[in-house]
This record gives sequence, C-alpha cells and structure tokens, in this order.
Amino acid sequence: MNSQYPSHLLDEAVGQFAKLPGIGRKTALRLVLHLLRQEKSDVDAFANAISAVRNDIKYCHICHNISDTDTCDICADEKRNRAQVCVVENVRDVMAIESTRQYNGLYHVLGGVISPMDGIGPDDLNIDSLEDKVASGKASEVILALSTTMEGDTTNFYIYKRIARYGVPITTIARGVAVGDELEYADEVTLGRSLVNRIPFDQTLRVNAY
Repeated sequence: MNSQYPSHLLDEAVGQFAKLPGIGRKTALRLVLHLLRQEKSDVDAFANAISAVRNDIKYCHICHNISDTDTCDICADEKRNRAQVCVVENVRDVMAIESTRQYNGLYHVLGGVISPMDGIGPDDLNIDSLEDKVASGKASEVILALSTTMEGDTTNFYIYKRIARYGVPITTIARGVAVGDELEYADEVTLGRSLVNRIPFDQTLRVNAY
C-alpha cells in the first residue's frame, strides 16, 4: 500500500476532506479521525446532510438565492418590499445583509462579478434576468451592493449602463464598507449603516471622475 496511512479508506477520506478550502491534510486527518470516534448514526446523518446539500438544494427562480423549494423564503414573504431589489454577488452576501436587519426588500444574486482575469464575463452572470425585472416595471429601486473591489465596481458600472435607460432609481451602498473589502466580511453595524445611507449610483461616477 503506497500510503502513509494504515488504511486505504482512511487515505481516501483524508484526500476528500483536504479538497475543501482552507483544509490541509493534517486538519483533514484530524476531522476524519474525529468522525471515526462518533456513533455510526451520527456519521450517517453527516454524510446524508452533505449529499442532500449537493443533490437537493435548488436555486430560487426569482432571485437565484439557494432554497429548499423553487421560491426561496425571502421571495415568498409577502411582508417584504417587493419593489426594492438589492443586487449582490453571492448567497453569502444575502446572509450578511439579512443579519443586519436593516433591509426588507428582495434580492438578486448575480452568481459572481465580472472578472476578465478569471474568464468571467457578463454572460456568465445573472444580469439578463435582472434587466428583465427592471424592464417589466417590477422594481422601484435597484440597490447595487457588490463588494468594493475593482471587480465589484466594474460590475456595478456595467449593470448601471444596462438598466439606467429604464428610469428606475439606482443606488449603491455608502462607502462605510472600506474600498477593497469583500461584503461578507464587513461587520453587521458597518454594513447596516452602508445600506441605510445608500446614495445614488451616478453620484459615485462624478466622484470617480475627479
């Protein structure tokens, strides 16, 4: 057996855990050995939960957030402001904004940001469906809440150029979130204030012009 471990099954399990981001082989081995000490029923439940995440989770047909059904709980909530659409990069950003309790509208998850270096262009993102929402008159405000990185700003500007002609107010989060910050890592208070104090997006264009 060409392995540093006494079991091929152990080696395989460690290899799979080590594929997770931020997990090296030493940490992977510790996790696998921990599972070996657990009750079989607990390990089976763990394995079933991981399998269900990959096989059974759906994407909301309205906002592209992850969901157990075709429509996520946020979009199904009649108490939400259905005319307000907050555009975010990914589902982690939805969770970050929801944790602030400062926003009561709907979301639109792009699934990434424009990044030519990574081979990601506008056609790879959920931008067409966002434009369809605006064009249909279903949105009274579009809030651009992407990370304040070069890629986020590029995506903000592209979306602005796509939907500005429909006459819907387009705002962006205030720069309480530091330039270069990923949205999901902003603390709840800062992110909440940035949402409350959002500004018209075209004002940021004038600022950046100087």
